Amino acid sequence: MSNGESRSAFERDVLAGLSVTPKHLSSKYFYDDEGSRLFQKIMGLPEYYLTACETEIFTEQSGEIVSRLLAEGNTIDIVELGAGDGVKTALLLKEVLAKDSSAKYTPIDISEVAMTELVENFRLQLPHLAVEPKVGDYFTSLDEVRKSSQRRKAVLFLGSNIGNFDAERTALFFSSLRAVMNEGDLLFIGFDLQKNPRVIHRAYDDAGGVTAKFNLNLLERINRELGGNFIIDNFLHYANYRPIEGSARSYLISRELQKVEVAGREFTFEPWEPIFTEISQKYTLAMIERYAADAGFRVVNNFFDRRRYYCNSLWQPK
Repeated sequence: MSNGESRSAFERDVLAGLSVTPKHLSSKYFYDDEGSRLFQKIMGLPEYYLTACETEIFTEQSGEIVSRLLAEGNTIDIVELGAGDGVKTALLLKEVLAKDSSAKYTPIDISEVAMTELVENFRLQLPHLAVEPKVGDYFTSLDEVRKSSQRRKAVLFLGSNIGNFDAERTALFFSSLRAVMNEGDLLFIGFDLQKNPRVIHRAYDDAGGVTAKFNLNLLERINRELGGNFIIDNFLHYANYRPIEGSARSYLISRELQKVEVAGREFTFEPWEPIFTEISQKYTLAMIERYAADAGFRVVNNFFDRRRYYCNSLWQPK
């Protein structure tokens, strides 16, 4: 935990989630150091197609993407929300720098540790790129960026991270982004598309059990940081895909009747009682068009991988 405030938020959210029926824990707390390490491993799994699909789009179509970004002017700055390791973004930034040497990159993330590592990586890969990181809330930071410069900006939100929001939060997220963007700016978002349900299910329930460890690590984190006494072997990871809703869902299931203490509070788990941990929404092109229109954007262009498993969609404020 970086500070007392984040610790109290973690504690508050965990206690609230375990106090209701059905129980739930937020997937945003997956990413401590061990969780981040496990997720890096997940992204390299053959079952987890999302990373490979988006990397393919950036590798093979970065020239066309940047041409679209620069279509209304020859300068643009890149702002990325939740930048992660920045590997895919680096492919795009190399192309941007080739056409606009004055381009600036502003990654925004809530994790100071992740940001420090990212900035160091970019200094090695792209030493001529101006990097101005911001640690904090997406919308507050983006509004600060908007007010500090009149240059056009392309805001990136990649990795289908949008899929971790339900429909209401997704609509709110896009309308909040629109409120802190100028008319000539662009929004570039990664969407995982609906496809063979078996392909999707395997992505969240890999044969090697890495995704299971990733989910169960949240209980380990609660033990470490909130004084929990979860017995990890008393829980199993379960994932399914609902094709009617178009969403993959992940759960931690109690194997037996048990009592667990967290931050001095006791919680009872019935045999086979679930804790809901994550939604991963999958999209149709019609859904993408609707979200854009409802939030005050228009779709400029969609970029697909060869199998059309994945879409990077470029939007502009209307």
